[in-house]
Amino acid sequence: MTTNNIKHLFMAFCVGCGTVALTAACSDWDDHYEEPLTQASGQQTLLQAIQQNKDLSDFHEVLSKTMVIRQHRKTNVSYADLLNDGQTFTVFAPVNGSFNKDSVLALLETDKGDSMVVRSFVGNHLSYSLTNNTETPTDFFLLNSKRATVGNGSVLGVDLAEANVKATGGILHVLKGTLPYRPNLYEVMLNDSRYEKIGEQLSSYEEDEFSPSLSVEGDMVDGEQLYVDSVFIERNRLLERVGGIAYEDSSYLMVVPTAAEWQRVWQEAMDMYRYDATVLGGDSLQRLYANSALLGDAIFSRTIQASQKDSVITYDYNKKYPKYHVFYKPFEEGGIFYGATETQYSNGTLYTTDAWPFTPQTTYQREIRCEGEARGVILENTLSTYSTRQHIADSVSENEYLVIMPEKNTSNWTMTFKLTNTLSGTYDICAVILPQTVYDPNKTDLLPCKFQAEINYVDLDGKAQVFDCGKTKFETDPTKVDTVVIAEDFKFPTCNYGQTNTKITVKLKCSILARERDFSREMLLDCIYLRPKKVKSEE
Repeated sequence: MTTNNIKHLFMAFCVGCGTVALTAACSDWDDHYEEPLTQASGQQTLLQAIQQNKDLSDFHEVLSKTMVIRQHRKTNVSYADLLNDGQTFTVFAPVNGSFNKDSVLALLETDKGDSMVVRSFVGNHLSYSLTNNTETPTDFFLLNSKRATVGNGSVLGVDLAEANVKATGGILHVLKGTLPYRPNLYEVMLNDSRYEKIGEQLSSYEEDEFSPSLSVEGDMVDGEQLYVDSVFIERNRLLERVGGIAYEDSSYLMVVPTAAEWQRVWQEAMDMYRYDATVLGGDSLQRLYANSALLGDAIFSRTIQASQKDSVITYDYNKKYPKYHVFYKPFEEGGIFYGATETQYSNGTLYTTDAWPFTPQTTYQREIRCEGEARGVILENTLSTYSTRQHIADSVSENEYLVIMPEKNTSNWTMTFKLTNTLSGTYDICAVILPQTVYDPNKTDLLPCKFQAEINYVDLDGKAQVFDCGKTKFETDPTKVDTVVIAEDFKFPTCNYGQTNTKITVKLKCSILARERDFSREMLLDCIYLRPKKVKSEE
């Protein structure tokens, strides 16, 4: 049998401990051995109890040849050694013939075989908890962190041939079959061929981080601290951003597309996060943000849902921006889970769909508002004075606005504003202008303001570019809140998401001739507003 077939047979999805949570359990392994829990009574060890049962010889052989993995390294301690060492376990031992011993032993001969067997088989039949079979079912965690229940003569639906065998170091239960291994959502993404491309992205963010606080210090050499026992914590930077679907102690809802659909939406997201050539690590940022954008709105923790039939929200939901990260009536027609194939896994429910139920404009290509009153966004101004005023109304963004006044009655002022978090996507770029009646409801001599605009950005090479908005002279409507579109369907060639530089700006320029008496050089600017647009091919 090939290694791939063995891997498929045992659902051996994770290498080592597999997740941050599991690594923490592994790093506590020595503590568990050094401070044994209260032991059950009995004259024989757990290993001896297994050895004395001729129906458990296959399981004993696997235990003897499966080595404990610590910090990604195989130790010289077998699981048989552990069960003979007086430590506290509950063992669920499957009888001979209920599993393919040869396949397991063959898997142990591969490079990562011990880790895979520990995760999917040995760790799936051991528990730190002392757990008896009683009439009242008891919930507990297996060694691999999977949830299980024992009671009324069965464990996870597998009948017990013999129960509650007391031994020094714990309790032995003899199973008529093997316990089912239920992968979690993360393991499915990594190992099910239907989600191969998603799994490749997720696994690429696995990394080990050295933990000085958990490591044992040695001597100082040339001012540098050495360690006699270095401990590393497994992390996944992408999961930390989108949701802990590798954890067994939580429950999630997750929607994913089939392979072809994932490739389409992933490329679409990658196109939205295209950085210019001068951005250090631009390719890595592009991939991280594209993956985060897609998966961040596809994973929902059940613990934060008020009523998932009515709506589901992600961890990024903010009441201040109620149109994002919330999806209503998810199980009804038009909802994000409607029509999807539902599958249960150990830590949640997966909904697989042929058609991605999101668009960039409802998820990651968000509206961008550069508030006029936020003085930190004003980079340059000439021939003007400005101040901020408050006005509490639904029509005024953030209930404040910027008053721009010419230094002299004839001064044509300019003001430049910094834009942040723009994507390499298409927007309508607008200036939202308030009427003078905002501060004086009785004012009657209302005059429009006339202005021009230009957009400054960079191309793929990082070279500065200017769009003059067709040299158009825009006139405001002084009688209403006026959203002036200064550039329609404007496509930024590069993304500036997460950057703190000033590569993307909008300059407004008052443009009134001295002889033009029917205009006002005063402008009440609410905000610069970027309205996301679908690309033409989507319409």
